[in-house]
Amino acid sequence: MEQEEEKSEFARYFLQIAYDGTNYHGWQRQPNAHSVQEEIEKALCKILRLPKVVTLGCGRTDTGVHASDFYLHFVPEIYELNEEETLFRLQQVLPKDIAAYRLFKVNNRAHARFDANERSYEYRIAKKKDPFQRNYTYFYGKELNVEAMNNAARLMLGSHDFACFCKSGGGQMTTMCDVREARWEEKDSLLIFHITADRFLRNMVRAVVGTLLQVGRGEMSLEEFQDVLNSKSRNAAGESVRPNGLFLTRVIYPESTFRTN
Repeated sequence: MEQEEEKSEFARYFLQIAYDGTNYHGWQRQPNAHSVQEEIEKALCKILRLPKVVTLGCGRTDTGVHASDFYLHFVPEIYELNEEETLFRLQQVLPKDIAAYRLFKVNNRAHARFDANERSYEYRIAKKKDPFQRNYTYFYGKELNVEAMNNAARLMLGSHDFACFCKSGGGQMTTMCDVREARWEEKDSLLIFHITADRFLRNMVRAVVGTLLQVGRGEMSLEEFQDVLNSKSRNAAGESVRPNGLFLTRVIYPESTFRTN
């Protein structure tokens, strides 16, 4: 579990990044595994000439999952950063599969993870095999009933207990989530699942997609999908789909998070 750092006399900063998760074991630093957090902290230490920089991210993506919008905060032991210069230098030393977009000062109570009040994900399925998109889509060449999948997805809207889609050992205090969008979109040769909620459980989106694919194949009715939601049992839901088609696409914060005083 990520822990909040102690209060500091130094300024707190938010950093907006994006990354291709193909070569990483997710966002969070872990022993004997390559993580995005490790690369970010290593780059910050280098350009700021500090022995240690601790970052806290807006969430924890799994191995192979991507993010086009991700926020983290950190408190460097430097009184003020030149934000434009720091961002420019950071871009020069980060790996090619990680980009830094914005760096800005926030108040010392702002928290990249706990202040976020809405997150959006996309899961991208390729209906046509494309070797150039193999790291960013899940190829599924069979016919699916998209209308039935959308009807099932609508059953998730609102505040519900989503324990049936939560991987065990996630350390969740609650399995309640408020889902504000859940829909499938057909776009050229892609089938894209959009989902937005106030929070997500460990492995939730991949489990949701795997279960909705069962509906699309005609293996699960709407009534049975509702039974899965009501069950609160991970064993009742379908298998999780592969991580490579999943993207964190948007993180929303209240305006108060970005006030500096």
